[in-house]
Parts: sequence; C-alpha cells; structure tokens
Amino acid sequence: MNSDFCRLSGEDAARLKFIGKRASKVLYAVFRMAFLIAVGYIVIYPMLHMIVSSMQSKYAFLNSSRVWIPSDLSIKENYETALLCLDYVTSLISTLKNEIVAGLIQVVSCAVAAYGFARFEFKGKKIKLALLFLTIIVPDMMLLIPRMINYSHLDFLGILALANKITGVDVRPNILGSVITFWLPAFFGVGLKSGILIYIYIQFFKGLPRELEEAAWVDGAGPIRTFCNIAVPSSSVVIITVFIFSVIWHWNDSTLSGMYLLGEYPLALQVTRLESALSDKAGLLFQPRDPQSMAIVMAACILFITPMLIMYMILQKWFIESIDRVGITG
Repeated sequence: MNSDFCRLSGEDAARLKFIGKRASKVLYAVFRMAFLIAVGYIVIYPMLHMIVSSMQSKYAFLNSSRVWIPSDLSIKENYETALLCLDYVTSLISTLKNEIVAGLIQVVSCAVAAYGFARFEFKGKKIKLALLFLTIIVPDMMLLIPRMINYSHLDFLGILALANKITGVDVRPNILGSVITFWLPAFFGVGLKSGILIYIYIQFFKGLPRELEEAAWVDGAGPIRTFCNIAVPSSSVVIITVFIFSVIWHWNDSTLSGMYLLGEYPLALQVTRLESALSDKAGLLFQPRDPQSMAIVMAACILFITPMLIMYMILQKWFIESIDRVGITG
C-alpha cells in the first residue's frame, strides 16, 4: 500500500516536473515574441510615421489623431518640392561619385592592411594594432582641423616643403574642395572609420584555414600572389559587408563633406541645408511646427535614405552571411 502511494507520488512529481518545463518554455517563447514585437515596433514606427507624414497635406498634418492611411494626400507636391530643394539628381551623382569610389578604395586598402595583421608577425605589431584601435575611439572631429591644414598644403614627409624652401616656390597643392580629400585617406587605409573596417577584416582572415595559403607558399607564391589568389576569392562575403559599412558611413556624413567639399553638396549636406533651401528655392519659410514644411522635410528624408535601402535589399543575403561568419577571435 505504501509502495503504491510512493510510486504514484513519484509519477505525480515527474508529471509536475514535465508540466513545469513545458510551462517555462511557453512563457519564455511568449516573452521573447513580445520583446521582439516591442523592439520591432520601436524600430519600424519612426519609418512608418515618416512615410505617412511625407504623403499628407498640410491640412491632414494638423489633425492630432494618427491616421496611417491618410485620405487627404499631397504626394506629388511634397516630393516635387523636396526634389527641388535637395537638387536631387545633381546631389545624388555627387554623392555616388564620392561615397561609392571611397567605399571601393577602402575595401581594397583595409583588406591589405588587415591581411598583414592577421597573417604575419613583424616588429611593433602590437603597438600598431593598439594605434589602430585607438583610431576607432578617437572622434573624426578631433582630426578635422589638422586635416584641413594638411589638405590646404598637401605634402608627403615634408618633401614639397623642402622644395619650397630651396626654390622659393610653393608647389604644395590645395586639394580642398576636391573629392581627393575623401579618396586619399581611403587609399592609405585611414579613411572614415577605417579602423573598424580593418578590425572586421582581421577577424575574418583569422578564421580562414591556413592550408591553402601554406600550399601556395610551398609552390613559391609570395604574399601578394597568395593574398590576391587565395585570400580575396575566399573573402567575397566580408568584402560586401565592409563595402556596405563604408558606403553608409560616407553617405550619412555631412560634417566632413561640409568642410572639405567646398561648393559641392552631397545629399547628407543638402538635407542639413533644407531650411534655407525651402526659402531660396521653394519660397517657403521653414518653421519647426509648420505642417507644410514638416511634410516636405519628411519627403526629403525618404528620398535620402531610399538609395541605401535599395542597396541593402540587394546585398542583404551576403551581409547577413558575413555577420554570421565573422567571429571575435584572439
């Protein structure tokens, strides 16, 4: 009798334990889903608000209640004004010329630098790595004035300054106002946020198996040939990721563009100048709470981010795969 009672009690305990595990799994799944929905809402809501606001007329904008499908639309007027104020086609071409080329240059220069750090031992490697990580911490604004001075009298190791002293003729070129101010740092691996891009490459190259490279070295291939024939073909995924990061960071930059590109305004800078453009080109007085002005500003923001969204949608497969493959190794 007592043994039956103990056996039934054991079965009940096991059943209760099983029910408890199932309940905890269900609660965890519900909590995770609720958390993801909340995060998704926080991320998506501003975008939806911007899209809807860009299509509304000024009368619908005055309505305090949020209507996700507005009945009073002014899409054509808002977007035509935004295109005019942004000087969209000219600014888009200028932006692509600056950012896409700088991104391609950074893809190559950062890969070369990272491969050296990941695969070779050399004197002062740890110090150079520390300096590389320091560039990630130091804000670009701290280097703004020194770079402006350098770009206004471009020199390399003081050679042109020495020639100036000898000949009395200043041959140092002024590259301010030229896209070279973006291309030159990218070429030497010190462009916009290059430290982060090099670090991403380093982690990827450390994860590549050495067998193919060692076989190439046995066959007599040097470092350059090994890099070009072995490392680069194996790195297509991370190359796309670095390219996306580089282009987006250049695309969103307005400070450096405003300081270096004199008279040439990329889209990011045009968005910051929208207040004066509304007055000069559209004859509208910008006011922070003016419904018509805000609708045009929202339309301008949509036009600004659309090219990057299209690029990401095209490359997202390789981007996600790269994020999954690039690990943090010692």
